[in-house]
Amino acid sequence: MDRNAAITGVGHFAPEKVLTNHDLEKMVDTSDEWIRTRTGIRERRILENGKGSSFMGGKAVEMILKEKNIDPEEIDMIVVATVTPDMMFPNTACLIQEQIGAKNAWAMDVNGACTGYIYALATAAQFVESGKYKKVLVIGSDKMTAITDYTDRNNCVLFGDAAAAVLLEPVEDDQYGILDFILKSNGKGKDQLYMLGGGSLNPASHETVDKKMHYLYQDGRSVFKFAVVGMADIAEEILVKNNLTGEDIAYFIPHQANFRIIDAAAKRLKLDSSKVVVNIDRYGNTTAATIPLGLSEVYHNNGLKKGDYILMSAFGAGFTWGSLLLRWAI
Repeated sequence: MDRNAAITGVGHFAPEKVLTNHDLEKMVDTSDEWIRTRTGIRERRILENGKGSSFMGGKAVEMILKEKNIDPEEIDMIVVATVTPDMMFPNTACLIQEQIGAKNAWAMDVNGACTGYIYALATAAQFVESGKYKKVLVIGSDKMTAITDYTDRNNCVLFGDAAAAVLLEPVEDDQYGILDFILKSNGKGKDQLYMLGGGSLNPASHETVDKKMHYLYQDGRSVFKFAVVGMADIAEEILVKNNLTGEDIAYFIPHQANFRIIDAAAKRLKLDSSKVVVNIDRYGNTTAATIPLGLSEVYHNNGLKKGDYILMSAFGAGFTWGSLLLRWAI
């Protein structure tokens, strides 16, 4: 029997604490105008100390379970996209499993950096389409402030903390659900965006801490150049492959790294701005959470109707990039 994996529930969580551009002006040599004109960001959310990505991911899932009136024991698989796991192991998905009481699920993490959510959604869809699993949670959660150097004025203005999740279930009408995806990577990008410390190559030591190797680093100009081309190219590629144009798309949900990247991709697809989901101004770059967070906000604002085509596109460290096309099924 042919079946697609369809999104049947959406939830999100953002911490209450807000860090504005004006707050950052007091911390580093920057200005609200400089940040807004170059990135589109006005503020971002900050998760309190003592809580990690699993906490936020669990809260996003709880929204879905409550709205759908689902017993967590009905969940049979959990996939978490993150680059800021609570710890190296156990994986964050297992921590969320325990937090929400999904004792019948199995759980795994996916690290595709800012493309991680598309990687995770595409991966999870295969398990639903195979008929093996019927209720799969796909979560994007990142506490980016935990790996951000707040003395680095170029990077510290970009990132925030958040989580969002979807529930995937099978739909027998193959005109709906996740229709297609294209996933790519190029390891030559390893020198432009990375975090050197904390892994097996550079385990934690006084030296790695002193050298600030446990903070993310990116060559902003190089990443911007590759991201502008990569996100636009792959979004256009999946539309052409499926005989669609920008006019057919109800919503384009791009990764929220920089408004100029989003705008360039939207113009390439000839999309009206009303179809482009943008929340970077309020959350900054939340890495694996940006795309599902945008989807959840549109969904909870009653912006989706059955049959809507939704296009997702992202670019991240690796380099990784990808696009995913789905048709809303509920």
